[in-house]
Formats: sequence, structure tokens, C-alpha cells
Amino acid sequence: MENTLSKGRGTLRGCPYPRDMKSAARRRLGATELEVFPLCLGGNVFGWTADRTASFAVLDAYRSAGGNFIDTADVYSAWVPGHRGGESEELIGAWLRERRCRDEMVIATKVGLGGPDLGAGLSAEQVQRGCDASLRRLGVGHIDLYYAHRDDPKTPLETTLAAFDALVRAGKVRYLGASNFSADRLAAALAVSTRLGTTTYSVAQPEYNLVARDGFEGPLANLCTARGLGVCTYFSLAAGLLTGKYAPGATPSGERSARVKHYLEDNRTQSVLESTRAVAGRRKATMAQVALAWQLRRPPVTTPIASATSPAQLTELLGALELELTSEDLAALEDAFPARPGNA
Repeated sequence: MENTLSKGRGTLRGCPYPRDMKSAARRRLGATELEVFPLCLGGNVFGWTADRTASFAVLDAYRSAGGNFIDTADVYSAWVPGHRGGESEELIGAWLRERRCRDEMVIATKVGLGGPDLGAGLSAEQVQRGCDASLRRLGVGHIDLYYAHRDDPKTPLETTLAAFDALVRAGKVRYLGASNFSADRLAAALAVSTRLGTTTYSVAQPEYNLVARDGFEGPLANLCTARGLGVCTYFSLAAGLLTGKYAPGATPSGERSARVKHYLEDNRTQSVLESTRAVAGRRKATMAQVALAWQLRRPPVTTPIASATSPAQLTELLGALELELTSEDLAALEDAFPARPGNA
């Protein structure tokens, strides 16, 4: 798998996007034919903390920088009072139509957490109805990458995979992904696909960042490597914790405070934050850039997913693609978060 990046030099701030950004090498997404930008743009904020105007501005800036990979889900943003879910897909669909750029973009969305008028789960009916509804909201003829948003142990894997396979055969979906699957369940799903001859999961989407590594590193990462799966990581910036927005000792607040508090419960987190801050200072970069640059150089990660609510935030994130971490930097980041026993 080709994972090289352009090696531009110079400041990472104060320009529309880093100067060599459009030459950043795209990465093959696992065994698919999809070639994607090294940073996937998260769509969870669209229609939530970014209204239509802000969402379009971020999407325009991402496209201008050479970006082509957008991640969303049918359930975004059902947690907001007065929302039903599907708001993010609708905004992305409106932008694709207005900019007439559907063919330029790789669109990923998900089913299984309970989108509009759907219960949670991966029954055949839920998968079929969810896909058709997402196609309508996005206003597209097919979904490039369709994820099972979360494992559904109540529905046989055979049922779910047959339903996904039917979507691929109908031309509604190109490739399949599995989000929030354990190594054992993902391995079981891959085995079922092989036995039945159905389309298999080509991409995994785990939670992974500098302060949440135990769930991915080890069996799940090894499985993705062995089977050649693409890996697109979510919560790459730990719900904002790795941007440095929370001062040491401060009480987290805002929409994602519960998740931030969860990360802070790990006694290794503060040492990681200190190390990330120190590396950022040495490299004249931001903590967010360091956190993303670290992931971009950790196989088997293909692309981290990160969201932005303004072009300025996006510019900062894109700076990670030019940031070159030294072996000393990487060692400092690694040493700050030692592996738990049994997670090798």
C-alpha cells in the first residue's frame, strides 16, 4: 500500500492551505479501487455546530486543498434537540449539487445506530431502508463506502452481509466498511463473507488517537494488516482534547465534554498531552497537527477523520500533512502512553 506524502517545507500557518497540499499523495483505501486524500473530512458537525453557510465554507476549502473524502452517517445529528438525523447528509448532498462535484468526491456514510425512522440494528430491512434514505438525502446514485455503524449481535452476520451484498449488486453501494467492530467480530464477518461468497468489509473504522490506543492496537490492527483492510479512524483528536483547547486542570465543557472526561479518566492521558504539547513547541506546530501527523505515520492507518467548523480550523488540520516528526518526536509520543499488559 502506498502511504507516501508530499514533503513540503515552511510555515504551517497563515496560508489558505499548506503550499504543497494539492500534491499530497492520495492513499489506496485497503483493497478497494478508491484513492483518497490523506485526511478524511468528518461530517458530524454539519447541521450541528456548523450551519449551512459554515458547512459549505469548510467543504469548499477542503475541496480547494485537494480533499476528496467525506465521512458522514444517517444518524448525524439526531442528538440535537429538534433534529431527526440525516441533517449532515442533506447538507453534503446540497453542496454536491450546487458545486457539481459529485464525481470528484468519495462519500462514506453509515447505517445501524438508528437513522430517521429506523431503529438501531443491522437487519436486512434496516440496511435496505437506511441505504435508500441516505441516497435520497445525499442526492447521489451510489454510496462509495457504506459502513455498518456498529456491530449488531442480535442479527446473524449472514443476514446483514447478504443485505449489504444485495446493495452492492444493485449498484447502490461500491464498498463496505465496519465501524466499531471488535477484532473477533470483524474476523467472524470476514469469514462469513468468504463462506457465502458475498461482498466483504474492505475498511474498518475504529476509535483511535494518542490517548485512546488500546482498543485498536493489538488484535484489531493486526487483523486489518493481515487482511489488507483500509483503516479510517474516528475521534482522531479525542473530541477536541488533543487540540489543546482544554487547559491543564480545567473542567471540560461543551457538546463533547462527556467524551473528554472519559479520556481524562485514563491516568496516562496527562503525560500524553504534555508530550504532545512539547513536540508541538519544538516543531512550531499545533497539538492537533502533531496528533494527526503521528497517526498518518502509523500503519495500518489509511486516513484519520477530523472535522472542522471553519476554513481556519481546516487549514490548521491540513498542516499535519506537511509536518515531519522525527524519530525522537515519535519516541516521546510513544513513551507517554505505554501499552497495557496483554495489548501487544
